Amino acid sequence: MDLCRALLDGGARTIQVRAKQLPSGPLLTLCDEIVAAAAPFGAAIIVNDRPDVARMAAAAGVHVGQDDMAPKAVRAIVGPDMIVGWSTHTIEQVAAAVTEPVDYIAIGPVFATHTKQTGYDPVGLALVRAAAHKARGIPVVGIGGITLDNARSVLEAGASGVAVISDLLVTGDPRTRTAAYVRALA
Repeated sequence: MDLCRALLDGGARTIQVRAKQLPSGPLLTLCDEIVAAAAPFGAAIIVNDRPDVARMAAAAGVHVGQDDMAPKAVRAIVGPDMIVGWSTHTIEQVAAAVTEPVDYIAIGPVFATHTKQTGYDPVGLALVRAAAHKARGIPVVGIGGITLDNARSVLEAGASGVAVISDLLVTGDPRTRTAAYVRALA
């Protein structure tokens, strides 16, 4: 919860709650607390993998991966107004994503990352460019290995935004690091 507050204070306006090992009850409690903390900032909370928890917590949306529930099934649970995002790693997956009821398409890992194992090699900026073109106006978010030094290049390649995990923690001051991202990407 302290990390969430630091990110919000730093200017983050979209935060994904990713707690794969947390059982359903504690995950719902955590999401309820984060959604409440984010409300005064107007920040959107996206719940990873769990459309049921996202809906119960009144989160802004849910994000799923290739091995999770399909976006059509997610949409049936969360309804038409909640944000649904889907991770992709190949141009074929991006092509499939544009046929699904998604609000954004994540592409990556753009760069090498040790935060989580995806089973995919870094896709690079060329695939970000191709994904942005193929997405037909659906926002594309670059994921994986994003740092303050390379985030701008991901946007220049056509992404609408970037998702950052470990680089927010690298200085030990996630609030200040988040603020640096907000300034650099404005």
